[in-house]
Amino acid sequence: MSPIYHPPTRHYDHGAIQPIDFMESFFTPEQYRGYLKGNIVKYIARYEAKGGLADLEKAGVYLKWLVELEEQA
Repeated sequence: MSPIYHPPTRHYDHGAIQPIDFMESFFTPEQYRGYLKGNIVKYIARYEAKGGLADLEKAGVYLKWLVELEEQA
């Protein structure tokens, strides 16, 4: 899978591999699904108290990646 990063941020530009790509290659498929689902829950649960709309957008990115993963299954 080649995730689309939204919004692009410079702090992820360090290193030879994007963190999400590393996690996908490091985790088993089941663990990676759990990682994506956990991040969706995290960002939705805290958006009102912490990140607002930005956290909802982040949840959406993780949801998009999960949908793409499920489409490949």
